[in-house]
Amino acid sequence: MNGVVLISGNGSNLQSIIDNAKSIDLTICCVVSNKMDAFGLKRAAKVGIPCVALDETLFDSKLGFDQEIMKVIDNYQAKVIILAGYMRILSADFISKYFGKILNIHPSLLPKFPGLNTHQRAIEASEKIHGVSVHFVTKELDGGPVIAQESVNIDSTDNAQTLAKKVLDKEHVIYPKAIHWYTQGRLKLVNKNTATLDEKIL
Repeated sequence: MNGVVLISGNGSNLQSIIDNAKSIDLTICCVVSNKMDAFGLKRAAKVGIPCVALDETLFDSKLGFDQEIMKVIDNYQAKVIILAGYMRILSADFISKYFGKILNIHPSLLPKFPGLNTHQRAIEASEKIHGVSVHFVTKELDGGPVIAQESVNIDSTDNAQTLAKKVLDKEHVIYPKAIHWYTQGRLKLVNKNTATLDEKIL
């Protein structure tokens, strides 16, 4: 299945997807970044994946920026859009156009801690368990139906950095697995708030 991956930074999840692409039936047609200096672009270029970096300052609106990404997605006839550390909020038009085709990975056990700084917030909330969620993207920020989760223990010695490392290790395993469910046609968004795997509600 053809897919486009959207990134903003280092691209470690992108790397895990690249490493697993063949085994999860995914062809990464293009990597798009909203940051011109994102290291993930180098990861993609190293293995010959086309890259597009868009300068946010050259666009008058969120929709105008997203329309450029839509052109890329449509040009490559992508059937899945994979957000891998993409730090822009997508426009309503973008989400509507590709509804049910956009996957995201978020570093918390949703619905806990949507948004940013999840690891520090989990520690400050005295949580004992933290983790990662893969979910479909809907118009509610980090609010789409959860597809899969993995958890880690928060130890008394953990800080935001050590906790992030624990969670990242889980991310690199869970995201390719969930993407594979999608490329196999097993994973679907059947309405605005229900994800199914093999026709069973998740």
